[in-house]
Formats: sequence, C-alpha cells, structure tokens
Amino acid sequence: MNAKVSIARLSLISNTCLIIMKLVVGIISGSVSIISEAVHSSMDLIAAVIAFFAVKVSDNPPDSRHPYGHGKIENISGVIEALLIFIAAVWIIVEAVKKLLGAAIELDSIGIGSLIMVISAAINLYVSKKLYIVARETKSVALEADALHLKTDVFTSLGVAAGLGLIIITGINWLDPVVAILVALFIFREAFKLLKRAYTPLLDEAWEDNDIEELKKELNKLNVNFHALRTRIAGNYRFLDLHIFLPKDLSVENAHHYCDMIEEKLTTKFENLNVTIHVEPN
Repeated sequence: MNAKVSIARLSLISNTCLIIMKLVVGIISGSVSIISEAVHSSMDLIAAVIAFFAVKVSDNPPDSRHPYGHGKIENISGVIEALLIFIAAVWIIVEAVKKLLGAAIELDSIGIGSLIMVISAAINLYVSKKLYIVARETKSVALEADALHLKTDVFTSLGVAAGLGLIIITGINWLDPVVAILVALFIFREAFKLLKRAYTPLLDEAWEDNDIEELKKELNKLNVNFHALRTRIAGNYRFLDLHIFLPKDLSVENAHHYCDMIEEKLTTKFENLNVTIHVEPN
C-alpha cells in the first residue's frame, strides 16, 4: 500500500477513537475544556479525511485535463484544514465565554478527564511523528497539515490536563473555561502558520531561497549558461523552467542530448522535479 495513504488511514482511525473518548468524558464531567478538545479532534478527523483523499488524488499521473498533474490538491486540502481549525477555535472561545458568564460551573469526574487528556496526547504524539516522517519523505503538504493538526492536539490536550489538575488542587472551577480559551488561542496561532504554508504554493510562489541557491550551484557545476530561471511548487511536485545559451552552430540532436543531461542531473538531485528548458543561440 502507498505509504502516504497508509499513514493517512492510521490518522483517521486514531482521531475517530479519540473523539469518542473525549466526547463521552466531556459530557459526563461537564468540562467545557474537554468538550472543546472533542471539537478540536472532530476538526482533526475532518482534516484527516481530507488528507486521506488528497494524497490518493495527488499521486495520480497527469491526464488530458490536468497536464501538470494533481499536486495542488494537497495545497487546497491544507487551506481547508486551516480554515477548519479557525472555526473550531472560534467555537471553543464562544462556548468558554458562555460558561464564564453563565451560572456556577459544576464539574464531575475531573480525574478521569485529566487521564483521558494525557492518553490522547500520547496517542497523537505517536501518530503525528509518523505523519511528519512520511510527509518529509514524500514532501506531502496534506500529510504535513494533518501532522500539524495532531501536534496542536498534543499541546492542547496536555494544557487541558494541566488545567484540570489545577482545578483538583485549588477547587477553582472557572479555570476550566479559561484553559479552553488559552487552548483556542494556541490553535489560532497554529492555524495561521498552516494556512500560510498551504496557500502560498497556490499563487505559484517560488522555491525557498536555500533551495534556489542549491539549484543554481548544481547548474554551475554543469557549466550551464542560463537565465530566466523560474520555479514553483504544486503539492509534493516541483517545477522548473529556464533558458540556456548554446552555440548557434550546435546541431538540434546535440542540443537535445545536452538538455537531457541537465534534466537527468537535476531530477536526480531534486525529487519529483519537472524541468522545461528553452534553448537560445549564443
């Protein structure tokens, strides 16, 4: 099975189990911070579903309707996931404020709730590390977004567990919605980072500066006389086009072989690279 699809499926299963656990304990305990975590995990589940289908589609080969491939579906999924995180954070804040301004806050089974949060953090830490490994290996934006979802869940779950622990020690129940608001603010921050990471490639933004410098070094090693260098990214695919100068008396066949050599060297250095070369007489 495709490694990306396999790890995306693991994320789906883990998120489903955690949502059920958090929701049940949140309802029993009456803790808005635990329920907010259940909502957060629900967003994670939706994100995992989106990532699962995105990685399946993105690896499809180019076709007549999509001659440049389907890589950008991963960026689109990342944008959707970021927006879902924003929505979850807003909902958490609204519910927490209602709780603060409402009647006296009653909480039960706080110890069990705290334990569930720690278990949730441990599971998500394991799955997110697995996701990050595959995301880096395959340069998958969708999996990276999914991993970021779970990474935020690790910190928010631990934050909620710590908040519940303080309530047990101090007996101050209004700490519960306060912790929920702090969790939401953290989620906002992570969502903004994810949105920026996923959205910019949709505008055909160039490669990172260090990658472009590495590319120029490779071209210089090959003694390529070039200009009009352009780069862009679509999901885990990279695109490069450039103009090169060749002697005007060079045969078309030799020029073709030279361009093939450049393309072979660059695609060996940079994974999932598509190269377009325009030849100009020197």
